[in-house]
Amino acid sequence: MDKLRIGLIGAGRIGRVHAECVATLPGTTLQWVCDRDTESATRVSRAQGGRVTANPRDVFEAPDVDAIIIASSTPTHVDLLQLAVEAGVPALCEKPVDLDIARVDEFRQQATSAAVPIAIGFNRRFDPHFAYLRERIASGDIGSLEQLSITSRDLKPGATEYLATSGGIFKDLTIHDFDTARSFIPSIVEVFARGATLFSRSIANLDDYDTASVLLIGAAGEQVSITNSRHAAYGFDQRVEAFGSEGLLTVGNVSDTSVRHWSATSVEALQPYQNFFLERYSQSYLLQLSEFAKAVRGEPNRCAGYDDGRAALMLANAADRSARTGQAVSVDLDGMA
Repeated sequence: MDKLRIGLIGAGRIGRVHAECVATLPGTTLQWVCDRDTESATRVSRAQGGRVTANPRDVFEAPDVDAIIIASSTPTHVDLLQLAVEAGVPALCEKPVDLDIARVDEFRQQATSAAVPIAIGFNRRFDPHFAYLRERIASGDIGSLEQLSITSRDLKPGATEYLATSGGIFKDLTIHDFDTARSFIPSIVEVFARGATLFSRSIANLDDYDTASVLLIGAAGEQVSITNSRHAAYGFDQRVEAFGSEGLLTVGNVSDTSVRHWSATSVEALQPYQNFFLERYSQSYLLQLSEFAKAVRGEPNRCAGYDDGRAALMLANAADRSARTGQAVSVDLDGMA
């Protein structure tokens, strides 16, 4: 197969990230850009190439498309994935699959038995720091993994209009951390969560939380603690700590430079941490696309699958239920929700 010809559905913020990755990665080319806002699609096309349409069926039925990236709004994901399966076109779909687990389950059998790859866009799996951490754990550097701590805090909340349709903190922010946790400890059996609204009245008015803590329990008793906030004065806070029977591994925050100023009175970083996920995880999107290209070509790959997307949503639902009831919630990620 020559260059993979990619059709992109959704020309918003994440769509533009995917378009840039397609244009950057050797072996892929942007063939189509679809968005009901054709002005947005045209801007992407002018920057990265591809023909423009407002109708997704034009992309799925095009003879010059080898794979699809779905970066449209969440309520469209399942319908577009169904079109992909029916057309026999591999698809990489942004998370979450849907906000409604019943809808995810309705399409589950069709998605998991499809003749073409269906990948879900949990890009943080491909972050080089997290990937190397998994590699070190798998090599036995810290013995048996017993505790995992994930810290994920945004610089500031998103727009109220966005948060109102996001599904809440657990389905929007923590869902990435649920997938990160499962990339280390796949089998989670219990969820305990607490949520609070400590600083944002607009988030409180949405009956949502701006601050959350989650404890996950693995099938072997392993513990995963997740700490979230919608704001952090010092930048985009992304850290992971893995504790094992024979040691500890950590991933710290990332800044644009590693230069530090040492003096008689202090040690200072010259720059704050990166401020946004597009900066911190930029490389992960490119590596994710590379793995998806392997899947399309039938090669071994590390893509997150449909059931990974389903599991993350189940954990998000369980966390929300736990936070609202004050009770731990048992989960069976392999069974029906």
